[in-house]
Amino acid sequence: MHYQFTDDCMIGIPEIDEEHRQLFQLVNELQDILDKADSSQLRTLSASVLKKLVDYTIKHFSNEEAYMESIHDPELARQKEEHAAFVARINQTDLSGFSDSALRYALLDLLNYLVHWLFGHILGSDIMIGKFQSPFSFTNEYLTGVEQIDTEHRQLFAIIKEANDLIHADLLHDKYDAIMAVLSKLKDYTVKHFQHEEAYMKKIGYPGLVAQQYAHTSFCDKLNEINLDEMDDNQQAYLEELVDFLLNWLIVHILKMDKKIGEYAASLN
Repeated sequence: MHYQFTDDCMIGIPEIDEEHRQLFQLVNELQDILDKADSSQLRTLSASVLKKLVDYTIKHFSNEEAYMESIHDPELARQKEEHAAFVARINQTDLSGFSDSALRYALLDLLNYLVHWLFGHILGSDIMIGKFQSPFSFTNEYLTGVEQIDTEHRQLFAIIKEANDLIHADLLHDKYDAIMAVLSKLKDYTVKHFQHEEAYMKKIGYPGLVAQQYAHTSFCDKLNEINLDEMDDNQQAYLEELVDFLLNWLIVHILKMDKKIGEYAASLN
């Protein structure tokens, strides 16, 4: 009997699907040995396949976790725990003490565990990889209904995401110079956006203009305080907290203040 890698096991990420397919193939190799090998060959052949299976599984978990980290998947921590528990269970398996007659039954139990875990993990956990809304996505809930404002908000989200990607790009050469360049771009674009937004509010006679100007000034002051030269060993943590602040401020400001601009503009029609 072979275990089939069917369409319902496909998660839609080609590199991960291909590695899952390879894991199924290794499981089936072990099944073939149990079905066909005699007692004199069973121990040697099964040990060889099990080593390949363990090595490939560890490689796959590493690749899968790297992919999840690259897309900032919030399920990464849980996946790491499941992967670690599986590897620990396999590493604790010691078949050397079984007699030749008992070995086949021990291998069948192990194979049953492998198959059930693999199916369950793919269908219960891996199928959800990437199925989340990135916090850096400009979704419809942020739309104000004012085209220029929405376009510029979308660009602000994109610049903050660019900064976040650079912060987490561990192998990037001149990483902090690149980050400072993006933060400088964010400052310039934010000032331009606030000018455009305030000009629009004046044009339509928006009553909340003064409150908006105070909020804009406060945010610009925060941007002007950014100085990585004053950071030493805590640069990474500082930058991560900075991105969280920038994104959260923008989201709250849009939802609590900027959407009211659109509502007021719509009421004039």
